[in-house]
Amino acid sequence: MHLIRRFTARIAAGYRKMSIQMVISLSFTAVAVAGILLMGLSLFLRFSSTSQQMAAESSQRVLAQVNLNLDSYLRRMMRISDAVYYSIIKNVDLSEGSLAPAMNLLYEENRDDLVSIAAFDSRGNLVASVPLSSLKEDSRTKGSPWFQAAMGNMENLHFSTPHVQNLFDDPDTPYRWVVSLSRHVQLTKDGNTENGVLLVDMSFAGIEQVCQDVELSGGGYLYVIDGDGELIYHPGQQLIYAGLLEENNLAAASYPDGSRTEEFQNQRRQVTVKTVGYTGWKLIGVVPRQDSDIPELFLFGLSLLLFFIFLMAFLNFRISAYISDPIRRLEQSIKELENGRENVEIEEAGCYEVQRLSHAVRSMVSTMRHLMEDIIEQEGQKRRSELEVLQSQINPHFLYNTLDSVIWMTESGRQDEAIRMVTSLARLFRIALSKGNSMIPLSDELEHARHYMTIQQIRYKNKFETKITAQPDTEGLYTLKLIVQPILENAIYHGMASAEDEGLISVTAYRDGDDLLIDVADNGLGMRPEVAASLLDENRPAVHTSGSGIGVRNVHQRIRLTFGPAYGLTIFSEPDEGTLVRIRLPALSQEEASRYQQEGPS
Repeated sequence: MHLIRRFTARIAAGYRKMSIQMVISLSFTAVAVAGILLMGLSLFLRFSSTSQQMAAESSQRVLAQVNLNLDSYLRRMMRISDAVYYSIIKNVDLSEGSLAPAMNLLYEENRDDLVSIAAFDSRGNLVASVPLSSLKEDSRTKGSPWFQAAMGNMENLHFSTPHVQNLFDDPDTPYRWVVSLSRHVQLTKDGNTENGVLLVDMSFAGIEQVCQDVELSGGGYLYVIDGDGELIYHPGQQLIYAGLLEENNLAAASYPDGSRTEEFQNQRRQVTVKTVGYTGWKLIGVVPRQDSDIPELFLFGLSLLLFFIFLMAFLNFRISAYISDPIRRLEQSIKELENGRENVEIEEAGCYEVQRLSHAVRSMVSTMRHLMEDIIEQEGQKRRSELEVLQSQINPHFLYNTLDSVIWMTESGRQDEAIRMVTSLARLFRIALSKGNSMIPLSDELEHARHYMTIQQIRYKNKFETKITAQPDTEGLYTLKLIVQPILENAIYHGMASAEDEGLISVTAYRDGDDLLIDVADNGLGMRPEVAASLLDENRPAVHTSGSGIGVRNVHQRIRLTFGPAYGLTIFSEPDEGTLVRIRLPALSQEEASRYQQEGPS
């Protein structure tokens, strides 16, 4: 330990006596050697895995294209199913007409992709079918998996695995491979509705055609499975069914999307997974993995390492001279100033820091003036920050509540409502972002309000109605963004949440001279005038709960900070008479709004 301390002390003493050029040279050399070693190791590891990464990326691109083609094919089948249900079944009363003629026209338009279209009642009895119309004697419609899936989960479309068509007598082709698309439908008879099932058998040849010509690098191949691992398509499907070939499809069903390495039958192979939307099917790309030529990569990395060591040594000498020479000259100039010499010429050269230091000595007064201008600018930034803070305080729990509702609806099987809510939420946040602009068109602000109310109506199970209108003379006007939604939120929590009768919330935008007015009215419980006035009181303690009024107060403050005390909110309310919140803004054109956006609040 004593020797180590003496050695350390000598190094420290030598360091204090070194010139700056020597310190920079030694430091750069040490850092360069360490960096080059790390770079060499990184390159070696990088090149050793390049082939696997390229294979994975190639497989992912191929699977993405197959997924696109397969998704397009399945979407076409879904559109056919929708057309049968919404354009035919819903428009025909079975006591007065038949579904077959219209179904036959639709079949003829898509006969290359379809095998049959059929409708059944809840007891499994055939209602209509084209072009096949004769059920086999041993067919068990009601016990079929596709029938039970449709009746058991009425909200979804159900795709089966490939199977031989065994429901109808087909004299032309008795053994046709199909994939069945089934769904729950409502049949109309004598004006009454009853449950039923729509079955669309699509030809498996369409799916096979999408997948069979796929080529993966390194002799790889593609197969398709459902969510349980059952094979839908495999290039060696007949061999697998005959027991002559095995596939790791059951394990692949649990793999997430992406690429991974697996060991199957003593062979390492790279597996790429891509999930097909709507069906839960998975595209599995398999590429046999081959180890890289490690010695060759090592020699390549070593040559790169030596080259970079030489290059860094040369650059080290040049950079240390470039940095140290201007500093020595600046030191000499400062010594001359200390000795009282006037008119010392300070050279502004070298790196950025040295130039700024030299400039500071010569430009003290100018620097102070610049500092004062910076202070003024900072005050403007502070004022704009206040607006951003007020905006960020509005409705902090809305996103969490909406996502919780989406999760609940998804778990409850209400996918359509969940999709509507997520779509409205995405459009709502797109408008809220507005590319960072604080001033947006009035139409965008009202559209933001519509999406917000769509989400709330789903959450509150349509307990209230919403009416949003704008007078023609408001077209082309601009407004401060996110000022209507907090008012609507307050209307829901104060006026609608506890109301027993069906509520109505209306938003009306119109002009009043040079001003733009936006009225948000509800027919809810209302409140006493003194309570309504307290909502805008800046000295009122903030209560961060749903419907506490903090959003309304923040909107009022944002408008006044931006446009002045002549603008803001006015609240009219009486108990049991509902509430009206009037937003008053200047009627701004696009040019005037841009000026407010650039200059900030006055």
